Amino acid sequence: MTVTLVSHNLCPYVQRVAIALTEKNASFERTTIDLAAKPDWFVAISPLGKVPLMRIPEGKGEAVLFESAAIAEYADEAYPGPDLLPRAPLARARHRAWIEFASSLLGDIWRLETAKTEDVFSAACGSLTLKLARVEEALGQGPYFAGEAFGLVDAAFAPAFRYFDVFDGIGPTVSFADFPKTAAWRTALAARPSVRGAVSPAYPELLHDFLKRCEAVLLARAA
Repeated sequence: MTVTLVSHNLCPYVQRVAIALTEKNASFERTTIDLAAKPDWFVAISPLGKVPLMRIPEGKGEAVLFESAAIAEYADEAYPGPDLLPRAPLARARHRAWIEFASSLLGDIWRLETAKTEDVFSAACGSLTLKLARVEEALGQGPYFAGEAFGLVDAAFAPAFRYFDVFDGIGPTVSFADFPKTAAWRTALAARPSVRGAVSPAYPELLHDFLKRCEAVLLARAA
């Protein structure tokens, strides 16, 4: 049996895990579901009703892992290859904290992309700008968060930055020009094969369709 990553086409947390597994050269399959019409088998095995899930063969059955941070750390520990988290306790804790910070960034992005009013949209952009300023302060010389070594912090931020590859083609949101180290990090992550391969080629179109369904003010502003 093969390890299976239960996915959704747009979920950034799924992307984190796919990136980590690819970086570890792990063999895995993906099963993509519609979260608006969750299959019964998925509901039965997902404690929170969310993706990602990892289904891992175990004896005559399987183990199921949920929550992207837990799955990514399992992948880092279970598969050979370069460590994606530092071994030193303080550095490891710091990286985990920045992974959580990336989740907070995704919360602002969700508010931005689903905003139906200018006030909500502007508040989301303002919060994102403040967070990106914090990121800029934390970055070193790059090209990745910890320098030359790619890690789980990179895997967490890459899906967040990917949104702006689509947003930038629609209209202004936040300016990465104000954060040159963050902009360079974003560019380096976008070029990474594991990051590029974490979504299907249809990702931009799927995200655009999602914005339409949400009646996003971002699209209205562009029009």
